[in-house]
Amino acid sequence: MIGRGQPAWKNPQVVLTLTLVFCCGALAGAVIYKLTSQPVSAKQVAASWKDTTKEQTLKNLKKELNLTPEQAAEIETALDDFSLYYQMLHAQMEEVMATSKSRIDQVLNEEQRKKFSRIMNDLKDRQIR
Repeated sequence: MIGRGQPAWKNPQVVLTLTLVFCCGALAGAVIYKLTSQPVSAKQVAASWKDTTKEQTLKNLKKELNLTPEQAAEIETALDDFSLYYQMLHAQMEEVMATSKSRIDQVLNEEQRKKFSRIMNDLKDRQIR
């Protein structure tokens, strides 16, 4: 209980409510930002990372940087590790986004869910272009 003359923001319920609202807003903002941003991303690089691309990249680096065979092997390993790490990170990000969407859906009523679904589909369509 809050005593008389004590500010309302010192009430633990008020602080908790404000914190939850802030966190939900930050989460929703992060999800929307992720879905609307259109970077030339490592996602595209990793998705197109084929053996021929890797071989060409290594060939160019060897030539431009005068790499020794040992350096080239280390760089190849680093690039492979990056590709694997990115793929794992991307899978985790998709899981977080799906979980966030599910949590948001639980808060919304049926009409809001339909609108939210349309908004998300529009964002995905813009991202594809």
